[in-house]
Amino acid sequence: MTAVPEVAERLEALLAEHSAVPALAEFVAESKLRSVVVGTSKDPNAKITMLLVAPEHRRVVAAIKVPTTDEAAGVVAAEGRVLRQLAQMAPELTARIPRNLGTVNFHGRPGLVMTAVAGTPMMTSYLGWRHTATPRRVADDFSAAGRWLAEFQRATASDRSALDMDDGVLARLESRFSDDARSGDDIARLGAIHAQLARSTTPRTAIHGDFWFGNILCAGSVATGVVDWEAGQASGEPVRDLVRFALGYAMFLDRGTKPGHRVAGHPQLRAETWGVGVDYALDGSGWFPDIVRGFLRAGLARLGAAPECWRGAALAGIAELAALTDHPEFARSNLELFRRLAAQRPLARRPPRAELVRA
Repeated sequence: MTAVPEVAERLEALLAEHSAVPALAEFVAESKLRSVVVGTSKDPNAKITMLLVAPEHRRVVAAIKVPTTDEAAGVVAAEGRVLRQLAQMAPELTARIPRNLGTVNFHGRPGLVMTAVAGTPMMTSYLGWRHTATPRRVADDFSAAGRWLAEFQRATASDRSALDMDDGVLARLESRFSDDARSGDDIARLGAIHAQLARSTTPRTAIHGDFWFGNILCAGSVATGVVDWEAGQASGEPVRDLVRFALGYAMFLDRGTKPGHRVAGHPQLRAETWGVGVDYALDGSGWFPDIVRGFLRAGLARLGAAPECWRGAALAGIAELAALTDHPEFARSNLELFRRLAAQRPLARRPPRAELVRA
């Protein structure tokens, strides 16, 4: 039986043999693998994702992501570049991150062929019956994500710099919500949060850019890998990935709960306003807020930043979602969430530098 790495090497060699970029259909036929389309999207970055399965052991060995718009083509190309950079920066993580095998042609646009990463999406268990109502299961998810992220960040770390949660967020918010009379206040408050966070420093590391449970693969309580590197960067602010996981996990706690009803396992939480799970995680009480805050504090401390800045970092992460997501309604919802949470509590006192915690 042919091993999965050997199949990947054969696919890479097959792509390299062509004098010109092969068409998607031609490449799939030459691979002698079975194919299945597992994902399509209709947003401005619309793409189609196909998996290649080895028939002899019925295991997924590669994934192909092809764009259907010019805008999406740029996103797919960017993902291919960051995957090549990561392979050079941290070869020890090859099995946990897709490897760029080459390019195929899809109606005149370049598609990306990547190795598959083993594991089951964390989303599968997250959506399971009473999974998020069980403290042990939730704690295991946060531990798995935290361990993977710590290893990834250690492997790609470089020089330290001021903790920077902006990276164009303020400018994008100002442009995106220019018709909102209250956006000026939001931007001023976010700028103050950024300034407070910048009193800490963190190493520059590679970042995923969309580190939420839908992109994390697991085997049991171990995170085996992370996929979908469209928003990845070879060097950036690691706190962005830290807060993105915590926010994403909290944001959907009330899924499937009827409006006005208590969320199973969380007696303090009712399904009411959009984003109430994040409100609960940041300012509520109970085992779930304790897990979220502990995760953020520990991650900040590991990176050498001030753990007490966890709430400001989370608020900055919400603003980033409002600024950068492709979906207008989701962006507006996150802006309203930021506005509500930022107004609930004044900014924390800026600690003198002697108080900042260093790992």
